[in-house]
Amino acid sequence: MMMQACTLASPLGTLLLVSSGGKLTQLIWGADATQPQGIQLPQNDVLEQASEELKAYFFGSKLGFSVPIAPNGTAFQKTVWQALRKLPHGHTTSYGELASRVGNPQGARAVGGAVGANPLPIIIPCHRVLRAGNRLGGFSGGLAIKRKLLRLEAIDWQENA
Repeated sequence: MMMQACTLASPLGTLLLVSSGGKLTQLIWGADATQPQGIQLPQNDVLEQASEELKAYFFGSKLGFSVPIAPNGTAFQKTVWQALRKLPHGHTTSYGELASRVGNPQGARAVGGAVGANPLPIIIPCHRVLRAGNRLGGFSGGLAIKRKLLRLEAIDWQENA
């Protein structure tokens, strides 16, 4: 299946959006947001929709995403990501709460691994997962980006001690 990509300037820096088979498969940021080998740059409807929805999100006029997605991951990861997509804009959860939601109450560490492997950050809102006690915790894009996303959604948190 042919993969296509586009870049998007954002308040977080350049984002690389990748689609395949009519669905968004990856959102990449930072130093990795460069044109990968073997991926064509022509825009398509999915990339256009994702770009428009992300722009609206960054300007505060979009509270959710409807772009079709197909993240690559294990069955467990996909279950965790689906649960994350149900978390409303401006709300958070903890790794333990998310583990309970996916039927694995002792699996906070496994849920953390799935959250960290999320190939569609922002669209699958892994930034809304906080450590116990509403503490910041880690983030694949770095804590500075996580703070920006939480501020954008008017979410309060505690810095780690």
